Amino acid sequence: MYGELLPVGGGDPIPLLKTTLVIGRRESADIVLRFPNVSGSHCELCVVEGYWFIKDLGSSNGTKVNGSRISEQRVAPGDKIAIAKHVFEIAYEPLKLGATSMMIETVQPADPFSRSLLDVAGLETKRSEPKAKQVTDSKKIDGQSVSRKNHR
Repeated sequence: MYGELLPVGGGDPIPLLKTTLVIGRRESADIVLRFPNVSGSHCELCVVEGYWFIKDLGSSNGTKVNGSRISEQRVAPGDKIAIAKHVFEIAYEPLKLGATSMMIETVQPADPFSRSLLDVAGLETKRSEPKAKQVTDSKKIDGQSVSRKNHR
């Protein structure tokens, strides 16, 4: 075994049994996630020089590492991987997978295309917030209720 994906929030660990794995909804995937928001071939995990790398395979709902949408990236032990909205923590030991030394983490400028426009605009998180109530005045005219919205 080359590591595990641990479902955040509970569930059985998913063993990483090969050095290259396709994750998706299709039965032909190495790791099958039967959720409608997971693409048929969603992403690929592969070991390179002792470290797992993840690559999005053109999925509809994206792949994220530690909250940032990625196209391809190295994942360190303990990183959180989101496949669509399903989050896993990756657990493995680089030295047991053939790493000769610990890779130095390089800080790269954020890719402006790694986040959705809704996320950049701050609208993605606002969806869960309750909408503000609109103030209305209503009066009865000739027995019918008439309302006027106040825009303040």
